Amino acid sequence: MAERVALTQDEDVHRTSQHHPAGQPFSLRRLGVIMEPEPGNPLEEEGVLNPAAARGPDGHLYLFPRIVAKGNYSRIGIARVLFNGEGNPEGVERLGVVLEPEADYERRPGGGGGCEDPRISFVAPLNRYIMTYTAFGPGGPRIALAASHDLLHWERLGLATFDPCDGTECSVLDFTGVDNKDASIFPVLVPDPQGRPSLAMLHRPLFKGTDASDTVHHPTPRQVDVPRESIWISYCPRDGENGTRLGHFREHHRLAGPVAPWERLKVGGGAPPFLTRDGWVFLYHGVNGEPPVPGQPRRLRYSAGVMVLDRHDPRFLLYRSAKPILVPESQEERQGTVANVIFPTGTDVRTDLADNHRVDVYYGMADSRIGVATLDLPGELPPGALKDPHEGKV
Repeated sequence: MAERVALTQDEDVHRTSQHHPAGQPFSLRRLGVIMEPEPGNPLEEEGVLNPAAARGPDGHLYLFPRIVAKGNYSRIGIARVLFNGEGNPEGVERLGVVLEPEADYERRPGGGGGCEDPRISFVAPLNRYIMTYTAFGPGGPRIALAASHDLLHWERLGLATFDPCDGTECSVLDFTGVDNKDASIFPVLVPDPQGRPSLAMLHRPLFKGTDASDTVHHPTPRQVDVPRESIWISYCPRDGENGTRLGHFREHHRLAGPVAPWERLKVGGGAPPFLTRDGWVFLYHGVNGEPPVPGQPRRLRYSAGVMVLDRHDPRFLLYRSAKPILVPESQEERQGTVANVIFPTGTDVRTDLADNHRVDVYYGMADSRIGVATLDLPGELPPGALKDPHEGKV
């Protein structure tokens, strides 16, 4: 077994609340819409969605929404979250744009392109914020990275690169040249399969034929090509060690594929994982098709779920919700640029409150606006967690 590396994050910060009885499932309680397109702002004409969330050195919470101009031209903005007297988020103060398509890998022929769907983690051992985002360039969507000391100024680190898979479970797979999205970074270094302290990234390669828009037309049940339809975890040894560039990932492990009916078509990453006493809590999204309507194309539905990964070796899945913790129900979630979408991308562990067990979740609503909800954490992991057999039909 790989040697376990001590975690540097304060474990007391993210302990699960004792206010919720043991055995109760995870759940999300809506607080409302926190941000939507600003009238008359051409940068936001086609939507404000899928934000990263991070506390700055000043203690304020900042959102980094994907803001979409005409023609699906996406930038990454920055906004400071405003709270009411009860500590609930009630609005934002827009502060501008931190990234827009400038690099070759972010721009497409004809003037298109995009910097999309960021996630941000403060990686304490590196003393830097690390952003992962989708660069929509000439080759399609790819994972890009950027770094910052203050959340205001960002240095591009380039596209993530990958060594070929060399394990038995991925011997025929290569992530090079494959569309990839939904990446997020752990906030501490974790041991890779060789026991080396590493930057670990969750990501979802989109191998040909595995996108929900393709698989929605398959009859039920369908055979799942497990390695090609999964969330993966990959590792990059600490910057400067063994000549490895920050952002080049060597080791790869399949974490989870579609299992439950609500995620039958696709699973993908959500907000960056955060540590609790039970392990790393990782919100993700699952996609299924809504019941068919005669004479109409079948519509997709994106919902939110939760996984708990082993605190010392996050390759091991300890818990996975059998049912979604939030599904599209409100008008803002069901109507928009893409209907029926809940897409969690940011969390805020509320250490600023007396009840510091509270976790706020920021999520995209129908690819048009941003909602916020509070995550209820059980006193201990509920029984009957969903199993991932790594094979079979769903």
